[in-house]
Amino acid sequence: MRLSTIIFLLILIGITGIQFINVEKTNPPVTADLDAPIEVKTILQQSCYDCHSNETKWPWYSKVAPVSWMVSKDVVEGREHLNFSDWEKLLPAKQRKLKEEIWEEIEKDNMPISNYTLFHPSSKLDLMKKQTIKKWAIGN
Repeated sequence: MRLSTIIFLLILIGITGIQFINVEKTNPPVTADLDAPIEVKTILQQSCYDCHSNETKWPWYSKVAPVSWMVSKDVVEGREHLNFSDWEKLLPAKQRKLKEEIWEEIEKDNMPISNYTLFHPSSKLDLMKKQTIKKWAIGN
């Protein structure tokens, strides 16, 4: 067998093998979902909830390694930082602080992250959506 054939087979075996490595893809119960004006909640659901709630829609590519590892990591980290499914359990001061952080990240175009909007173009925030979030988050 030629060296290139052996290398190809080893890569194929490796790619097949990594598909059996499980990653966390759960949606725990929603216990205290965000109570916000419908226009705000709709924008957040469309642009933020997949990573920042327990209502993640796991796309087909979240089942294919190694992309599945990245998607799972993003969701786990997103929920740790901000989880709209537990929002109403937070103290009002913590909610205010998180609203300010939400607006900061949106204003700087850090959120939603670019690799998410690449596959979910409808999650991009136009000026009108940003202004709606800004008014809710900081009242201006």
